Amino acid sequence: MIRSRRALIALFVIPALIAALAVAVTADAAKTKPKALSLRSTTLGKVIVDKKKRTLYMLSSDGKNKSTCSGACASNWPPAKAPKSPKLGAGLKKSKLKVITRSDGTKQLAYAGHPLYEYIGDSRPGDVNGDGIVAFGGTWHAVNKSGAAAKKPAAAPAPAPAPSSGGYGY
Repeated sequence: MIRSRRALIALFVIPALIAALAVAVTADAAKTKPKALSLRSTTLGKVIVDKKKRTLYMLSSDGKNKSTCSGACASNWPPAKAPKSPKLGAGLKKSKLKVITRSDGTKQLAYAGHPLYEYIGDSRPGDVNGDGIVAFGGTWHAVNKSGAAAKKPAAAPAPAPAPSSGGYGY
């Protein structure tokens, strides 16, 4: 009888526990899968970042949904690789997202007609060290949520001085 209990446990309980564990692991993985593109606050305001939270850039000389960056350019500005089913974070529009095919056959993400790139000079999430660099035939800009070049947020205007009670009495 002891053998049959052990056999029942081995036959039914252990596979059920393994199945439950597999479901839990799969559910956690699905919850934590990062978006291909999302927004992050930086010194340039909110910019588009990749799944590792690295700032993405556009090159002013690229054509609409056409990359001109290859060779040494792509070594310094790696193209944003396109996953099979790219997903967007809040604030970004699916209608502006496109997967383009590069001249070497690889897939690259483009947003609002701009092929997207990382910059090797950014070492931490949120860095925007590549913004404004002139290289490889154009100017590099971090990309904002509308798909345009990100601009440094305007400083708040200084408040007007309070009227004085003394003085010249005009």
